[in-house]
Amino acid sequence: MNNLIFSLNATIPIFLTMVIGYLLRQFHYMDDSFVTTLNKFNYNITLPVLLFLDIYHADFYQVWDTRYVLYCFFVTLMCCLLITALSIFFLKDKTIFGEFIQASYRGSAAVLGLAFIQNIYGSSRVTPLMIIGTVPLYNIYAVIILSLTNPKEMAEGTHSLNKAHLKKTLTGIAKNPIIIGIILGMAASLLKLPLPRFLLKTAGNFSNLATPLALIGLGAAFEGKKALNKIAPTLAASSIRLILQPALFLPLASYLGFRGEELVAILVMLGAPTTASCFIMAKNLGHEGVLTSSTVVTTTFLSSVTLTFWLFLLKTKGLI
Repeated sequence: MNNLIFSLNATIPIFLTMVIGYLLRQFHYMDDSFVTTLNKFNYNITLPVLLFLDIYHADFYQVWDTRYVLYCFFVTLMCCLLITALSIFFLKDKTIFGEFIQASYRGSAAVLGLAFIQNIYGSSRVTPLMIIGTVPLYNIYAVIILSLTNPKEMAEGTHSLNKAHLKKTLTGIAKNPIIIGIILGMAASLLKLPLPRFLLKTAGNFSNLATPLALIGLGAAFEGKKALNKIAPTLAASSIRLILQPALFLPLASYLGFRGEELVAILVMLGAPTTASCFIMAKNLGHEGVLTSSTVVTTTFLSSVTLTFWLFLLKTKGLI
């Protein structure tokens, strides 16, 4: 019973905050413009500040773990390749090929990763390492697979890797505010850079906003009706994202000796809901986006159950 209570305490506050964000949107306390601005503010300001401070206050040499970063990278790559192979053999509708692959492997590592780690452990010192190992690969593989599977170009027989989009993505990764926050935090920690107390307090005010505002923004952007479209591939992609990936690679993480905060971050990497940025990238690369938006909605809804289950299992096994 204690393990179940632990798991519920870790997940319920997160999803309850998202529900409140959804209700605020339904009761017109927010409109589309406000939600867009809120999410942009979180992504560009509060989340990078939070990551910077968490790493800055940690000892760089204690926090950095090359083995952990490499595990996150290679497991993410294996997921991408495995899902692609499964899609080639089992997915009949090739017009949704790229969307299906991206929606299946690409989770909300930054926002929900930070939320879960903070809610359980009070800090997020391991999450940046997981983000470094996954987010750049998420973006690069998405551009490659979506460019090669553009439905219109596939019908015309002219599909190819869009070099312009790939260059834009690489530039975007270099300018990504979350990656920049991580790198600056590491540099400041490594150099033991002294920062004035008033700056740290001011930054702390912004970092305190990061998690609740991000969850409210996710809830406010939730659109339940879209989940009814393309229900079969949506459920398949959701099952891969929330069940298959954790079932395959959490035992490996445990075998390699990852425990506690490290294992929770890996759980988020493997089993967090599909990130909303998948929809933006799919649309920008010429895809319909219906399957992607449906999977975002479905995984967000179902992950309240699946993440609680995985946390309960890890806690019962004494791994966290």
